[in-house]
Amino acid sequence: MRKPTPEELNIARQARLVAFVIAGTMILWMGAQYLGGQMGWETRFVFLFDLAAMAAFFWALVVTYGIWRKRRGN
Repeated sequence: MRKPTPEELNIARQARLVAFVIAGTMILWMGAQYLGGQMGWETRFVFLFDLAAMAAFFWALVVTYGIWRKRRGN
């Protein structure tokens, strides 16, 4: 078994970060939706959480595409 290269370690670190962002975004978004319903928040405030979640998912998609491109180049 060979030792991973620094580039492979960097790719693995990025993949872990993407996984944490996706999982954390889902948990926070679901919590915000629940709290918004329970506390009677206005729709426009709850919509802000939707936009933030979409931005986080878009970021994760872009980084995942970059990881895929790097792995494809190896």
